[in-house]
Amino acid sequence: MQSPKPRPTRKRRARTPNAFFSTLGIAILLATLFTAWTPNSIFASNLQEQLRTLLTPQTGPVAGLTTPQPQLRLGIVAGHMGNDSGAVCTDENGQVTLREVDVNLEIATLVQKSLTERGYQVDLLNEFDTRLNGYRAVALVSIHNDSCEYINEQATGFKVAASLETRDLNRAHRLTACLTDRYQRITGMYYHANSITRDMREYHAFSEIDPNTMTAIIETGFMNLDRDILTKQTDLVAEGITQGILCFINNESVVPSSIPLPTFAP
Repeated sequence: MQSPKPRPTRKRRARTPNAFFSTLGIAILLATLFTAWTPNSIFASNLQEQLRTLLTPQTGPVAGLTTPQPQLRLGIVAGHMGNDSGAVCTDENGQVTLREVDVNLEIATLVQKSLTERGYQVDLLNEFDTRLNGYRAVALVSIHNDSCEYINEQATGFKVAASLETRDLNRAHRLTACLTDRYQRITGMYYHANSITRDMREYHAFSEIDPNTMTAIIETGFMNLDRDILTKQTDLVAEGITQGILCFINNESVVPSSIPLPTFAP
């Protein structure tokens, strides 16, 4: 401990109240911040960094600007990528004219680009990507498409299914609802709920990732009757998925009546 300093002059003593009120002001600011903070905040773990930023004077042209929050991680699986072709379309000579894996990858790449430009950290994953083991993110969406074979005139539209492995069915259902609502609004496509199979519900990646990661699989269309929109308006298809993910992340409203209840096909 240092020995007491000489009694300050009158000029120095006049500054003492300013130092006191400055200290008091910081104490009040800290008390206010801790009162306003809630443990449920998605960025609660970054509280110390937020306080440090708020208490550090800003200088230069960036003064007054807030520091961006940590990036949220999202996963996009390009169905069949790195494994097989998926469904295929052939011409009258049996030559392959369109492969599902190529359509999936183009859509997934556009979704990744769109979300990355909005400030998110987005992983583009293969079908059986080793990174899926214990994968942790705010959400994971696997992009696929349905058969190119002509079934009937009703074989058109998209479908979405959530994971059965999740620990939070309410959030999983919300992800599904957001994807369904936004994709249908943007593309105008029919929601083909009665063709959702148990295989979709038990999609392999669902059991590989961390159970706290909200997951869904979407088949964006049938490669036969929906071929034009899938290949000629791919940006529209990708935007439908992007907006569905943003709806979930931002907790946006979804009109319940617009989401048909899913059913299981045999």
